[in-house]
Amino acid sequence: MSYDRKKLERELARDEGRKLRFYLDTVKKRSIGVGRNLDDVGIRASERLALGITLTSVLANGITDHQCDVLLDNDIAQAEQDLDAKLPWWRTLVDARQRVLLNMCFNMGIGTPPRAGKPGTGLLGFANTLEAIRSGRFAAAVAGMRASKWHGQVGARAVRLEAMMSTGKDAS
Repeated sequence: MSYDRKKLERELARDEGRKLRFYLDTVKKRSIGVGRNLDDVGIRASERLALGITLTSVLANGITDHQCDVLLDNDIAQAEQDLDAKLPWWRTLVDARQRVLLNMCFNMGIGTPPRAGKPGTGLLGFANTLEAIRSGRFAAAVAGMRASKWHGQVGARAVRLEAMMSTGKDAS
């Protein structure tokens, strides 16, 4: 099953914003474009070659619309690869639920699962929620999303994604 890529791009631009000059995100990380975390991801070697930009040039001069589009495309591709590697069942979900997982992975990173009494990080830190999604228990998944620290941090974004997870349809 395949998701609507253009819808995802619009949702991410709405949720992350689209800024051609660097800014500090909600956790004080330097970011640019549609949520590209410059502190953790930076500018990849392939992007330096293809786009002629460096972290230094981006911080000083910003990026163009085209460069923003390429960075977004690369970040979506990375989220897909991470989900394929760690949660291969995500592709069996309906379109809207696939976009929820992509949006959350894009926002938080894939992270690490909880281990030996230590909390997980990123999307994989939502171990019980992810198991509920995998097993089709969407009300339990939504409850887990609502109970998370992430919910309080992203506000309206979480409410939209929770509605999509609950119904399997686009949020209104």
